[in-house]
Amino acid sequence: MESGNNTRISEFILLGLSEEQELQPLIFGLFLSMYLITVFGNLLIILAISSDSHLHTPMYFFLSNLSFVDICFTSTTIPKMLWNIQTQSKGITYEGCITQMYFYILFGGLDDILLSVMAYDRYVAICHPLHYTVIMSPQLCGLLVLISWVLIALNSLLHSLMVLRLSFCPLVQIPHFFCELSQLVQLASSDVFLNNIVMYFAAVLVGGGPFAGILYSYSKIVSCMCKITSAQGKYKAFSTCVSHLSVVFLFYFAVLGVYLSSGTTYTSHSSIIASVMYTVVTPMLNPFIYSLRNRDMKQGLKRLYLMPSIKDQLY
Repeated sequence: MESGNNTRISEFILLGLSEEQELQPLIFGLFLSMYLITVFGNLLIILAISSDSHLHTPMYFFLSNLSFVDICFTSTTIPKMLWNIQTQSKGITYEGCITQMYFYILFGGLDDILLSVMAYDRYVAICHPLHYTVIMSPQLCGLLVLISWVLIALNSLLHSLMVLRLSFCPLVQIPHFFCELSQLVQLASSDVFLNNIVMYFAAVLVGGGPFAGILYSYSKIVSCMCKITSAQGKYKAFSTCVSHLSVVFLFYFAVLGVYLSSGTTYTSHSSIIASVMYTVVTPMLNPFIYSLRNRDMKQGLKRLYLMPSIKDQLY
């Protein structure tokens, strides 16, 4: 198959959320606000965890990594969309589109795997509390995060290389606000059979694998909770999982919406709304879920807020 046609295309056209000019200021203001809330909220989580020794535990180590990934995940799509609205331009270079797609797959996949790792952490904490500090050692936690980065980076690289081999028509209009893998494959003018095979295989492996791990961990957690005799003990065990379960439900609900809507026409508003939920709303809500439903995080944020006043009193 020839791939020389790739040299003909210099940029793609991102049609965005709406082509109506009167809606552009509203969209710009709304998504700028959501982006700033996402960055500020997740940054607060990272600062609170790093500055508070009480939060230097495996659970919050993974949470700080999740917050960092959420900031990066949102930053792969929203700034470019805001820039296009501000400059009244819809173009994105071929190289920029491939780069955006690479990091979108990277950080989206990391979100998925980190949620699975956090489920395993909750399983060890509830089912093996006496051995928790031994099992979830700093070395293991660091290794789990490192392996997650390496696996997803290789997965993203594979998809990017598979797209680079495709040819496109001179003018390609993407009915979305960012370069999404499945849409690029569908818009290619060359044979995409191998790309589809790789996409489906990766979806099962990278998407289904972590989800199966989450289901397995929580099946063991429920089994252990059933053996607890006191109602207070069951409530305490369940309360440690509420925040994580809420984030898992929100994440997979958004992902399911993206893939269900992708079966319809790409110009449908349902596909765009589902993608907005997945790429913007979920990363924005994660800090609120963990801070509002978690007493330790509330105390950590409070100590972070009071830290400047304490330093002033000391000095």
